[in-house]
Amino acid sequence: MTFNIIRFLTILIILCTIISQISLAQDTEAIVDGFFSRGGHTNNWAVLVCTSRFWFNYRHIANTLSIYRTVKRLGIPDSNIILMLADDVACNPRNAFPATVFNNAGRYLDLYGDNVEVDYRGYEVTVENFIRVLTGRVAPDTPRSKRLLSDDRSNILVYMTGHGGNEFLKFQDAEEISSFDLADAFEQMWEKRRYHEVLFMIDTCQANTMYSQIYSPNILATGSSELGENSYSHHMDTDIGVAVIDRFTYYNLEFLEKVDMQSKATLKDLFNSYNPNFIHSTPGVRSDLFSRPLDKVLVIDFFGSVQNIELTGQQYNISNSDIVNETIISDESNFKVNYDFAYFF
Repeated sequence: MTFNIIRFLTILIILCTIISQISLAQDTEAIVDGFFSRGGHTNNWAVLVCTSRFWFNYRHIANTLSIYRTVKRLGIPDSNIILMLADDVACNPRNAFPATVFNNAGRYLDLYGDNVEVDYRGYEVTVENFIRVLTGRVAPDTPRSKRLLSDDRSNILVYMTGHGGNEFLKFQDAEEISSFDLADAFEQMWEKRRYHEVLFMIDTCQANTMYSQIYSPNILATGSSELGENSYSHHMDTDIGVAVIDRFTYYNLEFLEKVDMQSKATLKDLFNSYNPNFIHSTPGVRSDLFSRPLDKVLVIDFFGSVQNIELTGQQYNISNSDIVNETIISDESNFKVNYDFAYFF
């Protein structure tokens, strides 16, 4: 009898140990999974650059303004966006629809609209100014709107479009930035703790060669075409008389239009949506320098803004006069309001 009880207890202890180990393994897996799914950043920035001048490059302006509209829609404010446009096609005398820019022949959406803040325009869009923006090495009198005030908790989207070739991108048909220049600029940013993670996206001919020399950590890159391939426009508007958007940007936007601020779509989903048959070139992705698995990186980690909410159990008794005099602490796109139960940061 005693022997049977001891055997029963032994078996019970073994079963409890097994169950405990299984539970521990599941908890560990959840912790690891959660670690990789968290971006670790506290703010988002976007540097959006069109390097082309002249009316026939209308589509490059439309490309950039399309991405600009998307990141604003997903929560990145103008204060955290550096918009560089080498030409102002909206005011070009050839524009049959003055003060507008469209990315679709149906002209459903005016990208220029009433709320576009261009930080660098015309001849201000140079290789030197672009590198100065990235590295923070601007003149002391440079206004805040022209500065990339990022830090080591910033996720930065860098989007570029224009005419390029093997490891170079032209600026206004006057100068070029090489893949080495770009790589060294990113390295300076890393050394100066100016980013947490970077998504570099480029739409130009032989685009994938532009990220071939990058060597700094936590940079993810994607481009529209391989070495020896051109990037093509998607369609033209016969009334405007020129192509209005490029294919790579068009199909990125097709995916991004389905994304909202609460979306769980990942960059892996975005990259998997690329179809060379539609884009007419071979998009590339470089992720060897990036620390997180792509299926754990949300699209809004780069195209959106941090909007975490923490609920607290503490209550505050505040009169109307207190609310009027309440200080709102603001840091870029993140803010904390001390007179409610919810903290936004």
